[in-house]
Amino acid sequence: MERGAAPISAGDRHWRGSARLAVAYALVFGTLATLTDWEAGSLTPGRAALWLGLATAIGLLLMPPRVAAGRGWLAVRGPLCRRAVRTDALVGVRQYDGVSSHLVFRDIDGRRLELDPRVLAANPFLWHEVDTGLRHSLQTGTLCQGVEVLRRLERAIDDEEARAVLKESGMS
Repeated sequence: MERGAAPISAGDRHWRGSARLAVAYALVFGTLATLTDWEAGSLTPGRAALWLGLATAIGLLLMPPRVAAGRGWLAVRGPLCRRAVRTDALVGVRQYDGVSSHLVFRDIDGRRLELDPRVLAANPFLWHEVDTGLRHSLQTGTLCQGVEVLRRLERAIDDEEARAVLKESGMS
Protein backbone atom coordinates (compact mmCIF):
# COMPACT_ATOMS: atom_id res chain seq x y z
CA MET A 1 0.00 0.00 0.00
CA GLU A 2 1.21 3.52 -0.75
CA ARG A 3 2.42 5.61 2.11
CA GLY A 4 -0.34 7.87 3.35
CA ALA A 5 -3.07 6.07 1.40
CA ALA A 6 -6.26 5.41 3.29
CA PRO A 7 -7.03 1.72 3.77
CA ILE A 8 -10.04 0.32 1.96
CA SER A 9 -12.84 -0.51 4.34
CA ALA A 10 -15.37 -1.72 1.80
CA GLY A 11 -15.52 -2.45 -1.89
CA ASP A 12 -17.85 -3.80 -4.54
CA ARG A 13 -18.05 -7.51 -3.80
CA HIS A 14 -19.47 -8.27 -7.27
CA TRP A 15 -16.72 -6.47 -9.22
CA ARG A 16 -14.55 -9.54 -9.88
CA GLY A 17 -17.42 -11.49 -11.41
CA SER A 18 -18.43 -8.56 -13.61
CA ALA A 19 -14.82 -8.02 -14.68
CA ARG A 20 -14.43 -11.71 -15.57
CA LEU A 21 -17.60 -11.50 -17.65
CA ALA A 22 -16.28 -8.44 -19.53
CA VAL A 23 -13.00 -10.23 -20.28
CA ALA A 24 -14.87 -13.36 -21.37
CA TYR A 25 -17.05 -11.37 -23.79
CA ALA A 26 -13.97 -9.67 -25.25
CA LEU A 27 -12.18 -13.02 -25.65
CA VAL A 28 -15.19 -14.63 -27.30
CA PHE A 29 -15.52 -11.74 -29.72
CA GLY A 30 -11.81 -11.76 -30.57
CA THR A 31 -11.72 -15.53 -31.00
CA LEU A 32 -14.85 -15.70 -33.16
CA ALA A 33 -13.75 -12.80 -35.35
CA THR A 34 -10.28 -14.26 -35.86
CA LEU A 35 -11.60 -17.76 -36.55
CA THR A 36 -14.17 -16.43 -39.02
CA ASP A 37 -11.48 -14.44 -40.81
CA TRP A 38 -9.14 -17.44 -40.83
CA GLU A 39 -11.87 -19.76 -42.16
CA ALA A 40 -12.58 -17.29 -44.96
CA GLY A 41 -8.89 -17.37 -45.85
CA SER A 42 -8.43 -13.64 -45.43
CA LEU A 43 -6.58 -13.54 -42.09
CA THR A 44 -3.38 -11.50 -42.27
CA PRO A 45 -1.16 -10.22 -39.46
CA GLY A 46 -2.71 -6.77 -39.87
CA ARG A 47 -6.23 -8.13 -39.61
CA ALA A 48 -5.28 -10.25 -36.61
CA ALA A 49 -3.94 -7.09 -34.93
CA LEU A 50 -7.20 -5.35 -35.81
CA TRP A 51 -9.27 -8.10 -34.14
CA LEU A 52 -7.00 -8.01 -31.10
CA GLY A 53 -7.40 -4.23 -30.85
CA LEU A 54 -11.17 -4.43 -31.18
CA ALA A 55 -11.39 -7.19 -28.58
CA THR A 56 -9.28 -5.08 -26.21
CA ALA A 57 -11.52 -2.04 -26.80
CA ILE A 58 -14.62 -4.13 -26.11
CA GLY A 59 -13.07 -5.43 -22.90
CA LEU A 60 -12.29 -1.89 -21.74
CA LEU A 61 -15.78 -0.66 -22.59
CA LEU A 62 -17.45 -3.51 -20.74
CA MET A 63 -15.12 -3.40 -17.72
CA PRO A 64 -17.16 -2.19 -14.72
CA PRO A 65 -15.78 0.63 -12.59
CA ARG A 66 -14.23 -0.46 -9.30
CA VAL A 67 -15.95 1.17 -6.33
CA ALA A 68 -14.35 1.44 -2.89
CA ALA A 69 -15.10 3.43 0.24
CA GLY A 70 -13.49 4.07 3.57
CA ARG A 71 -13.83 6.43 6.49
CA GLY A 72 -14.83 9.71 4.89
CA TRP A 73 -14.17 8.90 1.22
CA LEU A 74 -15.68 7.19 -1.82
CA ALA A 75 -13.71 6.32 -4.95
CA VAL A 76 -14.60 4.98 -8.38
CA ARG A 77 -11.79 3.70 -10.60
CA GLY A 78 -12.49 3.05 -14.26
CA PRO A 79 -10.10 1.74 -16.90
CA LEU A 80 -8.80 5.23 -17.67
CA CYS A 81 -9.25 7.39 -14.57
CA ARG A 82 -9.94 7.44 -10.85
CA ARG A 83 -12.35 9.80 -9.15
CA ALA A 84 -12.83 10.29 -5.43
CA VAL A 85 -14.92 12.49 -3.15
CA ARG A 86 -14.95 13.15 0.55
CA THR A 87 -18.23 11.73 1.86
CA ASP A 88 -17.74 13.54 5.15
CA ALA A 89 -17.65 16.91 3.33
CA LEU A 90 -20.29 16.62 0.61
CA VAL A 91 -22.17 19.68 -0.64
CA GLY A 92 -24.61 17.95 -2.96
CA VAL A 93 -26.00 14.67 -4.20
CA ARG A 94 -28.20 14.38 -7.27
CA GLN A 95 -29.89 11.39 -8.83
CA TYR A 96 -30.45 11.20 -12.55
CA ASP A 97 -32.99 8.66 -13.71
CA GLY A 98 -33.53 7.34 -17.17
CA VAL A 99 -31.88 4.63 -19.20
CA SER A 100 -28.94 4.50 -16.81
CA SER A 101 -29.76 5.84 -13.37
CA HIS A 102 -26.80 7.31 -11.54
CA LEU A 103 -25.92 9.39 -8.52
CA VAL A 104 -23.64 12.41 -8.70
CA PHE A 105 -21.72 13.32 -5.54
CA ARG A 106 -19.96 16.70 -5.12
CA ASP A 107 -17.70 17.62 -2.22
CA ILE A 108 -16.43 20.93 -0.80
CA ASP A 109 -13.20 20.65 -2.80
CA GLY A 110 -15.18 20.72 -6.06
CA ARG A 111 -14.57 17.07 -6.90
CA ARG A 112 -17.34 15.16 -8.60
CA LEU A 113 -18.11 11.44 -8.80
CA GLU A 114 -20.80 9.48 -10.65
CA LEU A 115 -22.01 6.13 -9.36
CA ASP A 116 -24.73 3.61 -10.20
CA PRO A 117 -27.00 3.38 -7.12
CA ARG A 118 -27.36 -0.39 -7.66
CA VAL A 119 -23.72 -0.79 -6.57
CA LEU A 120 -24.58 0.70 -3.18
CA ALA A 121 -27.74 -1.41 -2.90
CA ALA A 122 -25.83 -4.62 -3.65
CA ASN A 123 -23.01 -3.95 -1.18
CA PRO A 124 -24.17 -3.29 2.40
CA PHE A 125 -20.65 -2.63 3.75
CA LEU A 126 -19.99 -0.12 0.99
CA TRP A 127 -23.33 1.57 1.69
CA HIS A 128 -22.49 1.71 5.42
CA GLU A 129 -19.23 3.58 4.75
CA VAL A 130 -20.95 6.01 2.38
CA ASP A 131 -23.90 6.49 4.75
CA THR A 132 -21.58 7.23 7.68
CA GLY A 133 -19.88 9.97 5.66
CA LEU A 134 -23.22 11.34 4.48
CA ARG A 135 -24.49 11.58 8.05
CA HIS A 136 -21.33 13.46 9.01
CA SER A 137 -21.90 15.89 6.13
CA LEU A 138 -25.47 16.45 7.36
CA GLN A 139 -24.32 17.03 10.93
CA THR A 140 -21.64 19.53 9.94
CA GLY A 141 -24.04 21.33 7.60
CA THR A 142 -22.03 21.03 4.40
CA LEU A 143 -24.65 18.91 2.63
CA CYS A 144 -27.20 21.38 1.31
CA GLN A 145 -28.55 19.67 -1.78
CA GLY A 146 -29.87 16.13 -2.14
CA VAL A 147 -31.05 15.19 1.33
CA GLU A 148 -34.33 13.82 -0.05
CA VAL A 149 -32.44 11.79 -2.68
CA LEU A 150 -30.39 10.19 0.09
CA ARG A 151 -33.47 9.40 2.17
CA ARG A 152 -35.13 7.70 -0.83
CA LEU A 153 -31.96 5.74 -1.52
CA GLU A 154 -31.67 4.71 2.13
CA ARG A 155 -35.29 3.51 2.19
CA ALA A 156 -34.81 1.57 -1.05
CA ILE A 157 -31.65 -0.11 0.25
CA ASP A 158 -33.25 -0.92 3.61
CA ASP A 159 -36.32 -2.36 1.87
CA GLU A 160 -34.16 -4.52 -0.38
CA GLU A 161 -32.14 -5.80 2.57
CA ALA A 162 -35.33 -6.62 4.49
CA ARG A 163 -36.71 -8.54 1.49
CA ALA A 164 -33.45 -10.47 1.20
CA VAL A 165 -33.54 -11.40 4.88
CA LEU A 166 -37.17 -12.51 4.65
CA LYS A 167 -36.44 -14.55 1.53
CA GLU A 168 -33.45 -16.28 3.13
CA SER A 169 -35.46 -17.08 6.24
CA GLY A 170 -38.29 -18.54 4.13
CA MET A 171 -40.86 -16.04 5.35
CA SER A 172 -41.74 -14.62 1.94
